[in-house]
Amino acid sequence: MRISVIGCGYLGAVHAACMAKLGHEVVGVDVDERKIEELSAARAPFYEPGLDKLLREVQDTGRLTFTTDLAAAAGSAVHFICVGTPQKTGENAADMTYVDGAATGLLPYLFPNDVVVGKSTVPVGTASRLADIVRAKQPDAHVIWNPEFLREGHAVSDTLQPDRFVYGVLDGSEDHPAVAVLDAVYSTPLASGTPRLVTDHPTAELVKAAANSFLATKISFINAMAEVCEAAGADVTQLADAIGMDDRIGRKFLNAGIGFGGGCLPKDIRAFMARAGELGADQALTFLREVDAINMRRRTRVVELTRDLCGGTLLGKRVTVLGAAFKPESDDVRDSPALSIAAQLQLQGAVVTVTDPKALPNAARRFPELHYEVETSVAVMKADALLLLTEWQEYRDLDPYGLGSSVSSRRILDGRNVLDAAKWRAAGWVYRGLGRP
Repeated sequence: MRISVIGCGYLGAVHAACMAKLGHEVVGVDVDERKIEELSAARAPFYEPGLDKLLREVQDTGRLTFTTDLAAAAGSAVHFICVGTPQKTGENAADMTYVDGAATGLLPYLFPNDVVVGKSTVPVGTASRLADIVRAKQPDAHVIWNPEFLREGHAVSDTLQPDRFVYGVLDGSEDHPAVAVLDAVYSTPLASGTPRLVTDHPTAELVKAAANSFLATKISFINAMAEVCEAAGADVTQLADAIGMDDRIGRKFLNAGIGFGGGCLPKDIRAFMARAGELGADQALTFLREVDAINMRRRTRVVELTRDLCGGTLLGKRVTVLGAAFKPESDDVRDSPALSIAAQLQLQGAVVTVTDPKALPNAARRFPELHYEVETSVAVMKADALLLLTEWQEYRDLDPYGLGSSVSSRRILDGRNVLDAAKWRAAGWVYRGLGRP
């Protein structure tokens, strides 16, 4: 099947490569010339495990090409819209400029029975609005909403072996002609047992918003419990283990720490609140305001704990931040709590060095005033305190005995509660976790 993918950022580049892996003939389209040059050379313009290898593999087959010319989409039976929906400046609402631009730009190249598939995370009501625009130009084309559920660091496997497919079609019917077309696109994972759910347009759009809101709520809940545990002298990790044994709750995403970040969760829950307000249902999502507030409060809490760890003052203290990306196995620093904390520490007088295996170039563009060091062994030299803020495996595996001779003071704040506290204390370190005695 011939497929076009409009937008070759994180979502689009992965999706295009995976669709070619499934045997389709794919063209990826993006206005960013540098991005297209990188992808055409089989180099991902961002870090995602396995993507470079996949790009090389499928481009060798000739099934995957990239271009800046949207006219290349003509002749494709299926057109995936994979552009970004960033948060509007000064507002909670999503900026729909890129989605609307992709849809209207496609109109001259649509033919009867073509299927336009939205994968971008959008406010509910977008699919039906775009369907009206498409029908006005090409009455026999179809719009279907097929939300993505990618996890950064696992995007390739999440695309090739997803945990579910959701198709949103105009009438919510299994008999809609676009359903059979998308089934053909995803025939390989469907044949291996991936479940599929067909809904109407608004339900499909709400699935992603609701899923992200639930995950954000779960994370903020355990971080709120961490605040209570600190006040009560309890251990939030044992608390999470205990309540996670209840299969109605589950242990996943019950890890207290510095909070969530990245390019999806924070802006998606804010956009969800904004859209609910437009629909007159703002009271239904007022709890998300507190979810967001708890999440942002974690960053301030880490700064306070670091000050305590350093003897009550940050002035002139050499602080090494281990991790800049918002999560491991990613170079994404959008709304990264680790990087935000590093910047706050420097503003309060600390001498901050940031290290990360993959995210330093992006971090330097975001906060050029911070000092960055690629090598962990160099970054920790003469430090008064270490802060583990992104749980890369190499930081989890640090040897507290060997590391002790490199620092000025053996103090560490474990912002992800992933280290063995007893081991670090036995090695002579002052260890602080979040929500732990």
